[in-house]
Amino acid sequence: MCFLFTSFKDWKSYCESHDESLDESVIAYECEQKGSSPEKIHEGLMHAYRVMKDAVHTGLEKEMKSRSGMIDNGAKKVFNYPLSVLSPEFQKLIGRALAAKEVNSCMGRVVAAPTAGASGILPGTMVTLQEIHGLSDDQIIKGLLVGAGIALIIEQKASLAGAVGGCQAETGSAAAMAAGAIVFCLGGTIDQVFNAVAITIQCMLGLVCDPVAGLVEVPCVVRNASAASIAFSSAQIALANVSAVIPVDECIEAMGEIGASMESRYKETALGGLAATLTGQEISKRVLIQDIEILPDEQLPQ
Repeated sequence: MCFLFTSFKDWKSYCESHDESLDESVIAYECEQKGSSPEKIHEGLMHAYRVMKDAVHTGLEKEMKSRSGMIDNGAKKVFNYPLSVLSPEFQKLIGRALAAKEVNSCMGRVVAAPTAGASGILPGTMVTLQEIHGLSDDQIIKGLLVGAGIALIIEQKASLAGAVGGCQAETGSAAAMAAGAIVFCLGGTIDQVFNAVAITIQCMLGLVCDPVAGLVEVPCVVRNASAASIAFSSAQIALANVSAVIPVDECIEAMGEIGASMESRYKETALGGLAATLTGQEISKRVLIQDIEILPDEQLPQ
């Protein structure tokens, strides 16, 4: 019987007692759950990573304008802007995270990792990490496996869905997955990987899900970019052995408690937050009118 992902404390104990790395334990879990083989799991992840990279390239090279008009080639504008606020690498990170998420908002193909609403975070971070450090695809795949293990525990202790736990559950979880993957890919210890997750969750606690007009566009796209930057900052802090103080399992439990107490208007219903602003309401009415106008006559409301 392989390890069941219920807590970070138990995950660490299992890996140490079985002399397995974090990614190896996830491989074993996936093989047992799906009746698959390490080779097939690896092949599937390679395909997923190719889709992630394709989403980044598509968002930076193709026309990205959503039907609502709220998304209008923002990734390309950021990626190609002549002035870097911090560094060219940071600018690329932000541009790539925006790009992959814009592809989702424009109905393109993405990897929901862990959700479509957070689909720009892992592509943005992993592609940038690979470029900066010259990592192989195989090394990135191991990081993605660690990210998957992180998500399994978050799902058990809290949630990965904005409709259940707010945006902290979507972009927060994706950022935590990315932070842990970054640390692992750079040779961090188990404690450093889990500390990166804890720091990330602390930074994302309480973030509400308030999509304007009910569309996963505003503020979802820019939150993907912000979450990608938080993943890198958390990884940097964790690699330097700066403690999160609150253990990672307790951080996830806190996220679950906050999500459970959050009002429904802040959980993907488009009834609160930015969606309820005057501009948000105006956009919602305009989008609804557009949707009605393109329906065939027989489908129009009577």
